[in-house]
Order: sequence, then C-alpha cells, then structure tokens
Amino acid sequence: MTSVVTVPTAQPYEVRLGRGLADEIVGAVPENAAKVLIIHTAVMAKAATTLQEALIAAGKQAVLAEVPDAEAGKTAEVAAFCWQVLGKSEFSRTDVVIGLGGGAVTDLAGFVAAAWLRGVRVIQVPTTLQAMVDAAVGGKTGINTAEGKNLVGAFHEPIAVVCDLDHLLTQPRNDLVAGLAEVVKAGFIRDTTILDITEAHIEVLAATGSTAPAGEELLPVLEDLAVRAISVKAEVVAADLKESSLREILNYGHTLGHAIEHVERYRWRHGAAVSVGMMFAAELSRLAGMLSDEETERHRRILGGLGLPLRYAPGRWEQLESAMRRDKKTRGAMLRFVVLRSIGSPTRLEGPDPALLAAAYAAVSEDPVRP
Repeated sequence: MTSVVTVPTAQPYEVRLGRGLADEIVGAVPENAAKVLIIHTAVMAKAATTLQEALIAAGKQAVLAEVPDAEAGKTAEVAAFCWQVLGKSEFSRTDVVIGLGGGAVTDLAGFVAAAWLRGVRVIQVPTTLQAMVDAAVGGKTGINTAEGKNLVGAFHEPIAVVCDLDHLLTQPRNDLVAGLAEVVKAGFIRDTTILDITEAHIEVLAATGSTAPAGEELLPVLEDLAVRAISVKAEVVAADLKESSLREILNYGHTLGHAIEHVERYRWRHGAAVSVGMMFAAELSRLAGMLSDEETERHRRILGGLGLPLRYAPGRWEQLESAMRRDKKTRGAMLRFVVLRSIGSPTRLEGPDPALLAAAYAAVSEDPVRP
C-alpha cells in the first residue's frame, strides 16, 4: 500500500511512500520527456542502472551522472559537470532530471534542474530518511561554497517525489537516526503526535551502538513518522514557498546546526548537527522565558534517547557565530533564531542579547552552565 501526501503549492505534486515503487518512478516521468538524467552517487550505482534500464524499456533516453557522496557533491564544480552532461546529451526544456540518493543528491539535482535552460523538471527519489522527510520536499535546492552551506541555490519544486521505503532497510543505523532528527523537529514545531510516537518506540528506533540497518518490523513506524513529518512540511511550504515568514519555522535547530557543519567541514552528519542546534534553540527559548524546564528536558530525553548528540565542544562560539552571520537566514548584521513559546508553537527571536546566546551555548557545551 502506498501513502500519498499532496504538497498543495501553486503547482501541486505528490509525495508517494511505499515499498517496491520502481514502476511509480518511471510512471512519474511525463510523456513529453524524451530524455532523463539520473544523478546518483557510487553507492546508488546499481539502483541507478536498474532505473536507467526501466526508463529505456519505457522508450526514454536515460543518462547517468555519478557524483561524489554527501556534501562533497554539492559544489559548483559538480553542478557544472552535470550541466556538461546535459549539454552533451542535448537535453531540452521538456526533459527531466532525477535525483536518486540522499539529501545532498536531491539538493544538487534540484539546483542543476533549476539552472539548466532556466528550469527543467525534476523528480526526486530520496533514499535516506532525512532526504525523504526534508531535503526532497519543498523545492529548496542548493550547493555549498567555502563561506557556508546552501548559500547558492534556487526555489525549484519537483513534479513528483517517490520514497521507496525498501532503501531504509539498507541504510546504516547511524544515518537513519540522523534522519530522525528532522522527523522530531517536525514534532517540536507542529505535530506533537510525532513526539508521542517516537517516545513510544524510542528504544527500537535508536538501537544505540548498532550499525545494522532497520528491520522489516520497524518500517510501519518509520512510514507513519515520515508521513506525518512530510505533511508538516507540505502544509508550511504551501503557505510560504519562498520562506518570507512561516517557512522559517522549518529551520528550527538549523542556524547553529549549519554553523557546526561548516566549522566541522561537513564531517558531522546533518541530523547530528541539527540535534545540537535544537538543544541550543530549546535552551535559548528557556532562557528567554518561553519554554518550560520540562519541555526543554523533553528535547534532551527524546534526542538523547535516539542516540543523537546533545552537546558541542566549548570554546568554539566565536567560530560558530561567524558562520551564523554568513547564514542565509541572517538579516543584515542581526542573528535570527527559530525558538519555541511552547512545544508545537514556534516563533522567531531576532537580535538576542549576546549574554543570552552565550548562556545558551554554555548549556550545550561539554561543560554546561545552567543559570
């Protein structure tokens, strides 16, 4: 059975979740598309070849472009390589790009499609939990520069998103848990039932210390959580596609999280960095007199229970602050954070007192100080 979430933007599209969805990927390619570029990493080479063969059998010309894994693939040089493939294969405006892989691949594929001929269609086929619930949905695309993450990009919505849950059966547990950070983020900012489900299954979701992928018995829980998280994102982006106001709530934990990724030269998993970022935002909310001690502790209990990090090294605030000031969410010289009035009720905190920021950072450093 396939679950379907419709993203009701100006040009609505479906996010389909289920098992064995190869035919649905081929079926999502429009009839008037003669050519398809499949962007993938080495680990997805076999799946890319299988998809290529299916597209050829359906009468399409399918071309493969293998790119570096993770954030190493989100560079101007890699994007230029993909555009070169498109050019040499004579792709037109009626043709299609497919992003097959994790969040970095879907970010890259969306940006490549957005820029080629000023915009061709893209189908996202996320293969990690993080990509399914976040990166592949909503039309945010981008690449990194030496100055920061996702500073170059475009809003370019997919025409379809196909999430084959079978891929989660081969995803390393650490990566799966990192993806859960984006899932519980949706719980903290909107759908609190996500938090209830996570707490009810936290031991089996975490399997702390295990590198084995999820078992078949866990897929129904993951599907339920993913559908709920995607539904939150669909609702938000439909109301504010280009992040003029409401969509900013999806950045809960991301301001500091992106800064950690940048300072660590992307050696940290995105979800791990966002986990620390959410703890920082929760502490900032508490210190600002909004979030209760118990709600802050619930962050710690859920994120820590999943096996996600809660702290970052002390003595790095200046580096992190410098990275945050280059973040695309900053306005002028003013730092802005998504915080919580209460769980499920986000708001923005603009230009907070430096002493407040220092205290919140101390609370998530290795030697916390809790005033």
